[in-house]
Amino acid sequence: MPYLLARLKIEDYAKWKPIFDEHAKDRKEFGGSKGGTLFRNAHDENEFFVLLELEDLDKGRKFVESDNVKEAMSRAGVTGHDFYFLEEAEKIPG
Repeated sequence: MPYLLARLKIEDYAKWKPIFDEHAKDRKEFGGSKGGTLFRNAHDENEFFVLLELEDLDKGRKFVESDNVKEAMSRAGVTGHDFYFLEEAEKIPG
């Protein structure tokens, strides 16, 4: 199963989150997102990690490189980001 892990530095959660939520349809339609989990850095309230399950790695790569994503991040006050494309290697027992 392919995944996208995004690390985002944001200016303000109250500004960022509505735009992130509004972008859900595009993530699904153009990026192949099947949903995921949002994490906040316990030591930095303006750093978030988004782990999304993807239908296809290539679709996800094209999506994060699109003008659509760049524009949304700019409007949302994203000040820094990294994208990592992952494939599950194995499950690890507890």
